[in-house]
Amino acid sequence: MNNEHIKVFSESSIVVKGLEIRLEDNDIGSIIKDQINSGIMGGFGTLDRTVDLFILNIDLEKATPIINNYKEKINS
Repeated sequence: MNNEHIKVFSESSIVVKGLEIRLEDNDIGSIIKDQINSGIMGGFGTLDRTVDLFILNIDLEKATPIINNYKEKINS
């Protein structure tokens, strides 16, 4: 199986950062793709207002309960 990064969460940067920290606490690495900041630094804007969080597909099973718990917490 290929180790590929998959998008598991999209939200504002502060909310994504909270999930990133929880994943790191459980030894799950992640990558944040922030099109908003990239656009600003590049001198152009973007219509997208969300930041994406990616993890390796091999970590998905371990990460799923953490992600679901976090979603419940932020939506309550």
